[in-house]
Amino acid sequence: MNVLAFGASNSITSINKKLASHVAYSFTSSDIELIDLNDFEVPFFSVDKESAAGIPDLIKDFVAKITWADLVVISLAEHNGAYTAAFKNIMDWSSRLKGKFFGDKAILLLSTSPGARGGKSVMDAALVRFPIHGAQILGHFSLPEFYKNFDEERGIIDPELSVVLGDVLTSVKSQITEIGNQT
Repeated sequence: MNVLAFGASNSITSINKKLASHVAYSFTSSDIELIDLNDFEVPFFSVDKESAAGIPDLIKDFVAKITWADLVVISLAEHNGAYTAAFKNIMDWSSRLKGKFFGDKAILLLSTSPGARGGKSVMDAALVRFPIHGAQILGHFSLPEFYKNFDEERGIIDPELSVVLGDVLTSVKSQITEIGNQT
């Protein structure tokens, strides 16, 4: 199984990239690719820029990575209750290349933040918006208070939150197996 994972942030110290990586590597016996949104930085989307120069090759590369994957693990960073500008820009360009740029791929959505809500607002937005772009959301999990509840070597250290994530991962793995058996 091919697993693509990324934190939806351009921060070089992204806590969401750390969470996405941790979760992606729980899919053992998989080919895992962890990408950094900084490698897909393009000009802010506008129809004028698209008309003048077309869709940037980096966006084509980003969508190709999604096409490669059997499962996409995305950990959403939250800026003022919404997606980061970097991720929103990539989504805007991607949707111009292919409206349903997620291509009916299986998606595991995560979010985290230093605060008590764990990125709940951006998660709620993604749960509504991503299926419009062809995402088949198999599960989602928000981790509150990242610095209190996550250790880079041990993962989620709060026992209750660890159980919740474990249940989500069990469900996603079961659904992936079922999808694989149908093809």
